[in-house]
Amino acid sequence: MKKTFFSIVLFLGIVASMQAQEISKNAIGIRIGDNDGFGTEVNYQRALGDNNRLELGLGWRSADNFDAIRLTGLYQWVWNLDGGFNWYAGVGASGGFFDFDNGIFDDDINESFLNAAGTVGIEYNFDFPLLLSLDFRPEIGIINDIDDNLEFDIALSIRYQF
Repeated sequence: MKKTFFSIVLFLGIVASMQAQEISKNAIGIRIGDNDGFGTEVNYQRALGDNNRLELGLGWRSADNFDAIRLTGLYQWVWNLDGGFNWYAGVGASGGFFDFDNGIFDDDINESFLNAAGTVGIEYNFDFPLLLSLDFRPEIGIINDIDDNLEFDIALSIRYQF
């Protein structure tokens, strides 16, 4: 009887630990960061497997002389560190439009852009449906006449999981 009880408890413990290491099927939230042009992003993640996911984001920025909108898509690999802690890395691209007013002349600069992007971050998956993450996203301009430099973005994300 003790062996049967111990076996059931062991089996349930293994199943529970396997469940804790899976990533959420869907997560939606907001990503707040700042680099040379973007601040806030509405963000959606969709699991593609046990440790892979797709992240899509719609970001915008409005400053005194700079307005922009961007769409980002990233493919990510996720690894469990311990319990609810995961780390992830991924690659993708972003594209969008920006409007820059230099303030000297009456000519505004309206351009589109396409960037190659990478991401690396750490996240914590709470017992209730909340996911907090901190990530680093470098991007380099592929198509853009104004700025094709390497840009760095560090952001905090808060997402609801379902």
